[in-house]
Amino acid sequence: MSLEILSQYVMNTLMLGVIYAMVAVGFTLFFGVLDVIKFSHGDVLMLGGFTALATYVGTQAAGVTNPALQLGLMLLAAVAVTAATGALVARFLVLPLKNAPPINVLLVTLMFGLALREAVRLFYPDGSNPKPFPRLLPEGQFQLGSLVLRADSLMLLAAGLATIVGVHLLITRTKLGLAIRAVAQDSETARVMGIDFQRVVLVTFGLGSALAAMAGVMNGLYYNEVNFGIGLLLGVIGFSAAILGGLGNFLGAILGGFLFAALQTFGAVALPVITPSIPSAYKDVFAFTMVILLMAWKPTGLIAERSSERV
Repeated sequence: MSLEILSQYVMNTLMLGVIYAMVAVGFTLFFGVLDVIKFSHGDVLMLGGFTALATYVGTQAAGVTNPALQLGLMLLAAVAVTAATGALVARFLVLPLKNAPPINVLLVTLMFGLALREAVRLFYPDGSNPKPFPRLLPEGQFQLGSLVLRADSLMLLAAGLATIVGVHLLITRTKLGLAIRAVAQDSETARVMGIDFQRVVLVTFGLGSALAAMAGVMNGLYYNEVNFGIGLLLGVIGFSAAILGGLGNFLGAILGGFLFAALQTFGAVALPVITPSIPSAYKDVFAFTMVILLMAWKPTGLIAERSSERV
């Protein structure tokens, strides 16, 4: 394998890893504050991608042609819509079921995600077919010896890593983050100390959903396509990554995201070599199989959660 092809595989692993990590961090935030699994998370990601696409169409109709301005408006709209959606889900679907069995929340959010997916498919123009996503980033290349790196991939990777680091700093270095961690550790004590429990929950769900929007826009920019079913796969992968890293652990979610991406890339490269009859398209089967084996070995995740480290 040439160094150029190897560099492409490494970059693809890093790009997928940062997208999966952003989705997994959302699951970790939701579980951290309320001990719930929000299974509409992947479909909120899809909503972010389609909101960005609709905003792009709107800017074109309004005569805005500057790529940077278009991308900024797309991100702003996607983050605003998904954050509001996440907060509304928390307020009207999750909090009323706080004392119900966890399966109730799982089922309600799963049904909400299905409704959201079908709404996009039915009401977005030609929403049942994949939609081309605009190419708004520079398409140049950087060559370092035999390494060839796409400029847009480097920019997306840097933006994704900066977003994850920014959320981590928000959680660990700000008063809002302190309130989120207090609620995650002991919600009753946090209330006694004067922390607005409902406000913290709404902000946390909004923050996790905004991360999903970022992941959805990044996925669209990287693959130059968005479709109504993309959230289903990315949601399952993000949840698997969160479980693999240790659900409730921020760094574990990041580790799980990059590990899942590495397993997919290894499967795509190794399967045709080891067993020529098995094509690289089976990379997802290989990755999920390895996750199952890893979970059988480490049921609590690679980074076991400790109550003092939640979120």
